[in-house]
Amino acid sequence: MALIRTEICDVIGICHPILQGGMGPYKTERLAIAVSRAGALGVISSIGMAATILPNAAPIDPIRLFGPDPPEVLLETSIRRVTEALRGSGGVFGVNVPVASEFVPASKMFVEKVVETVESDSQVARHLRVLITSAGNPAPWAGVRRHGLVWIHVVPSVYHAKKAERAGVDIIVASGHEGGAHVSWEPVHSMVLVPAVARVVRTPVVAAGGFCDGATLAAALCLGAKGIQMGTRFIATRESDFEPVWKEAVVRREERQTLTGRGLFGPMRFLRNRRAEMIVERTIKDAPRFFLGEPVESNEEILSLERDGFDALLDGDEDSALMFGGEVVGRINDLPSVASLVEDIVAGAVSTLRNINASVIHSKD
Repeated sequence: MALIRTEICDVIGICHPILQGGMGPYKTERLAIAVSRAGALGVISSIGMAATILPNAAPIDPIRLFGPDPPEVLLETSIRRVTEALRGSGGVFGVNVPVASEFVPASKMFVEKVVETVESDSQVARHLRVLITSAGNPAPWAGVRRHGLVWIHVVPSVYHAKKAERAGVDIIVASGHEGGAHVSWEPVHSMVLVPAVARVVRTPVVAAGGFCDGATLAAALCLGAKGIQMGTRFIATRESDFEPVWKEAVVRREERQTLTGRGLFGPMRFLRNRRAEMIVERTIKDAPRFFLGEPVESNEEILSLERDGFDALLDGDEDSALMFGGEVVGRINDLPSVASLVEDIVAGAVSTLRNINASVIHSKD
C-alpha cells in the first residue's frame, strides 16, 4: 500500500495523515472504529449526547437516538466500545467536544470524563490519544495536555489559529467555509485559509473543508498542511452511523446544493432541501440584526425547525430532514468501505504528486 507520512502521524500515532471530523447528532462509534482500523484518526462526536441537559444546543430526541443513559455515561460507554473494538489493532481515536459558550456546561463534563477514563484504564489510554475542541475559545482547555492527550483545536481564521497556538494546542485544524455543519459567517474558503494559517503558525496544520480524495490530500500538502480532516466524505461510507437517507443525499447532491443558515450556536451548512430553505428564510428575515450580533426573537423558531428536522431524518423523510454537508458533496458519488476509501485517498495523493513532478518539474540543461 502507498504511504504518506507527515509529522501529525508521529504526533498522534496514526499511519495516514487523515482525520475524521466530529459530526453530530450521532456518536459516530462505528465510523470511528472503521477509520481507526484503516490507520487514520477516528473520532467520537459528543454534541448529540448533551441533548438531555442542553436541549437548546442539541435539539434532538436523545431517548430516541441514544436511550435513557445520562450524557457522561453515554460518552464513557462509547469510549469503551471503541477501545474494545480496537484492542490489538494499534488503532487510535479521539473525542470531539464543542466548546461554544452555549455548550460549556457539557464541555466541562465531557472533557473531565475523557481525562478520567484515560487515567483509570490503561487499555483506553493505549487507544484514546486525542481530544479535539471546536467552535469556541481554546484557552480554558489547555490543561488536557497535562494528561498525555494530543490536543487539537478547529479554527476558521488566521486570528483564531494564532489564538490556538498561544493556548498551546498540538495541532490546528484550519476549516474552510465550504465545510459542512458549523462554519464561520466570514466566507473564507480553504484555498485561502489553509496556506494563510500554515504561513503564520509553527504548530502543524490540518486542512478541512472540501477534502475528499487523493487530489485534495495532495493539494493540502502543497498548501502547507500536514494532513486533512474529512466529515462529509466519511458520512458517505458503508460503516458510517448516519441514516441511509442522509448517505444517499450526499451521493446525489451537486456542489451547488448546499445552503448556509443560522444554527443554534453559529451558522451551519446544510444539504439543500425544503428544511434547509426554511432555515435560510428565517435567517434572512432576521438580517441584518442577527448578522450584526444583535438580539433576535426567533431562537425558538430555529430550535423548532432543527428539532423537527432531526425527527424527520429518523423517519426517513428526505425533504423535511435536517442534514449537514459541505460543498464537497458535488465530488462524492459512491458509498465505499472506509478502508478502501482511505487506501484510495493515499494512493491517489502519491500518484498525483508523482505525476505533477514528472509532468511539470523540468530542469534546464
